[in-house]
Amino acid sequence: MMERLGTWGLRLVNLAAFCFLILVQSSSAQNGEFCEQQISTTDTNGIVWTTDDLYFPDRQTCHEISRPVENSEGNSIRTFDIGDPGKVCYSLTTKLDQDYLVRGNFSYGDSLAPSLFDIFIGVTPIAQVSSASSSGNESAVEGIFRARNDHVDFCLLKTEGDPYISQLELRPLDSDSDYYLNGDSGIVLKLIKRVNLGSTGEDIRYPDDPSDRIWKSEAGAIGEIIHGTTNFNTTRVPIKVLQTAMASSDRLVLLSSGLETQQYNYTIFLYFLELNNSIRPGERVFDIYVNSEKTRDGFDIQGKGSTYREVALNVTARGSLNLTLVKVSNESVVFGPICNAYEILQVYSWSQESAQGDVDVMMNVKTELWRSNSESKVLSTWWGDPCLPIPWQGLVCDNISGSSVVTKIHLSWKHLSGLIPPSITTLVHLNEVNLSYNLFTGQIPSFLASSSLRSLDVRGNDLTAPIPESLFSLPNLTTLYFGCNPHLIKASPASLNDLKLTTDYGICTGVESSKSKRELVIVAAAIGSVLIIALGILIFCLYRRKFSFKRYDMKGYIIKKNAVSSIPSKEDLVLKSICIQTFTLQCIEAATQKYKTLIGEGGFGSVFRGTLYDGQEVAVKVRSATSTQGTREFENELNLLSAIRHENLVPLLGFCCENDQQILVYPFMSNGSLQDRLYGEASKRKILDWPTRLSIALGAARGLTHLHTFAGRCVIHRDVKSSNILLDQSMNAKVADFGFSKYAPQEGDSCASLEVRGTAGYLDPEYYSTQHLSAKSDVFSFGVVLLEIVSGREPLNIHRPRNEWSLVEWAKPYIREQKIEEIVDPNLKGMYHAEAMWRVVEVALACIENYSDYRPSMANIVRELEDALIIENNASEYMKSIDSFGGSNRFSIIIEKKAVLFPTQEQAAEVSPLSSQPLAPPEPR
Repeated sequence: MMERLGTWGLRLVNLAAFCFLILVQSSSAQNGEFCEQQISTTDTNGIVWTTDDLYFPDRQTCHEISRPVENSEGNSIRTFDIGDPGKVCYSLTTKLDQDYLVRGNFSYGDSLAPSLFDIFIGVTPIAQVSSASSSGNESAVEGIFRARNDHVDFCLLKTEGDPYISQLELRPLDSDSDYYLNGDSGIVLKLIKRVNLGSTGEDIRYPDDPSDRIWKSEAGAIGEIIHGTTNFNTTRVPIKVLQTAMASSDRLVLLSSGLETQQYNYTIFLYFLELNNSIRPGERVFDIYVNSEKTRDGFDIQGKGSTYREVALNVTARGSLNLTLVKVSNESVVFGPICNAYEILQVYSWSQESAQGDVDVMMNVKTELWRSNSESKVLSTWWGDPCLPIPWQGLVCDNISGSSVVTKIHLSWKHLSGLIPPSITTLVHLNEVNLSYNLFTGQIPSFLASSSLRSLDVRGNDLTAPIPESLFSLPNLTTLYFGCNPHLIKASPASLNDLKLTTDYGICTGVESSKSKRELVIVAAAIGSVLIIALGILIFCLYRRKFSFKRYDMKGYIIKKNAVSSIPSKEDLVLKSICIQTFTLQCIEAATQKYKTLIGEGGFGSVFRGTLYDGQEVAVKVRSATSTQGTREFENELNLLSAIRHENLVPLLGFCCENDQQILVYPFMSNGSLQDRLYGEASKRKILDWPTRLSIALGAARGLTHLHTFAGRCVIHRDVKSSNILLDQSMNAKVADFGFSKYAPQEGDSCASLEVRGTAGYLDPEYYSTQHLSAKSDVFSFGVVLLEIVSGREPLNIHRPRNEWSLVEWAKPYIREQKIEEIVDPNLKGMYHAEAMWRVVEVALACIENYSDYRPSMANIVRELEDALIIENNASEYMKSIDSFGGSNRFSIIIEKKAVLFPTQEQAAEVSPLSSQPLAPPEPR
């Protein structure tokens, strides 16, 4: 057995222990904590674990947990602090057409801030892990698949908080285990249950099970437990599993609840071994039912001349599976049903990965860039499939002929050095390349004559040698920028004129070389930081001397009033003196009854309901000690809401900063969030009529407009989503959560954001790929919110069919084909005015344009929504007047769709500056 395991190269990864199993044949255990600099260790099952340093050498991401990981010796986890959205993957070596079991453990104890992330095998989503609640939380995820390549990616896709993992195992399955997939490489099976019936002891796994499947006892199973000493030999199930069974004199019920609420296909494997040698064929016969449907009639374990049989059932279910074995009513049938073990596996179709050619090329590009940029933050996010489920940072992908391919590379201002990777020239569908303002040297690579390249921007590097002649013969090239490369031998302007290219002719107008520019920026930043710190100290000293606190004794609790001054930063050096309330920790604990009522969770921490001494109900946001957001976000929200007030922005009542606690206090919004009302938990969900939805959209738009036009300097929210639009007792919308908000760049600022912030499904693709922030990023997110309001759907749901994962991508074709009835929430059918609906849908479509230049401003959006609400309200009044005379109370007005308010994609392409210019960021000044 051990030799066979060694031959297959059985591998497991213990990520908490930084371990990757090389071979299961070590006999001596090693001592030491898993997070220490150890090479390997052996657990109590004889499994050897070694480090995963080849993947993630950073040992700072290892954290101890308060309880050990199930089925291992580990007591640590690895966490991943990645952007929104972001993914991290382990690329595990496989053998083509071999069946594998892959198992990830996500036990975390009580030591993590709330987090939510999805698990992918390749690009196929199989599970969602949440640390915020026990419901739906999967501490272990196991999948079975057939290798389609020489490696497989096991990926974690972030939704909220930091993804984490404690163990990862990859095991080749015995050739006799082909019955799981039955030769089908187009599916992935996720384990729901693997049960050893009749067992009350420990789990059975390796070495009893050569494939290290984990057979668990069934807690709470009802029936008679049977034991046997049989030595029946089968490779499908370990003999120890078959030596126990559950039996009943009449009916045996095996119930599995907590399945997906949507309808899925499942495969059930039942294992039967007759443990009573005195029973003869025909004496134990039973029918098999799944969810009250008979799937096997008159099943006899010994009916085929053996005491052992297996049954595989393919069923469809939602929510639960009720497996029932019922004794056949027949005089010859003496004994009731029996079952030794069973497995339930959920069936997923293998999701189509990106075109293999593009995957191979981008892996080469990554390798070529990595040689000179091993510390690059951008490259450190390049994991797994370059396009799916989300593209790598700096890439734009499109679906062409049913496959995702790379069409744009935007890597400007990414501090990249070395040679421009020559592999990019072999990307068949690549049409835009922007590598401006880096530190690239060497030549511009020659593109193939068949290249689709339209735009190339290599400004601000240190390139040398002539521009390749082949570049000028590309049939689709319309734009070429290569200025600010002091050592580049330039092409003659005449030849460029002959080609009618949009170009800078190699001229560096008012811009220094990127190297000297960067040095200047670094020196200026250092000087600025020193000045800011000095100014901060001065303000603090003056503040302490000038302001005295007024104290009020209200029912024994101290409340302080003081002037809150905005903490000066690079973005805001203006001292504000707006008074807000400062609460003591004692007062906060009294108001919340020591945090009795939890009403929400977020990246910052928990939100509790409370009541102040004067009877006002409040929402108290308490930063968690392990929060993914820190002091910067706390101060950001405090400063911003101390300066801005608007009826459609959630006001800040006060704060507490005591005993290392950071707490913010807001008015309680009794109607929850827009997300809750549209598709949140059933207890919070409430059908909103169309006029109410319109009013909410308009209120939120007005709040964002105020931010974008505040005091002559735009404030960008950066996390607009339906869960951040709260509703008060009158259903008025108020935009909330300003922890990620930033002032828009002004002249003299760099347009590049230090880190991309946002939420998957709402994030502006242009902002994500270029990292250049603008108010139009909020506009894109608001467009997604409008689609949520219209459709009642969440922005991202990987449990839907592949073409419906993204709300934006699902809705766009219907809108462009003028089939909006296909996307309207069924709860609104027949209850809206067509003209008002069309105005909202067209605004949404304009908001989610890929390029920010074609998106409207929030002020324009407000005007359109105001018009839509006027139309809807007038129609409602008209219909009410008809109804008062006995007319129908349903809207029956059907009008022709109005003219397009904003350019369609085709119209935009005709006038698009991008048809002649690359999507290039403004240069930092």
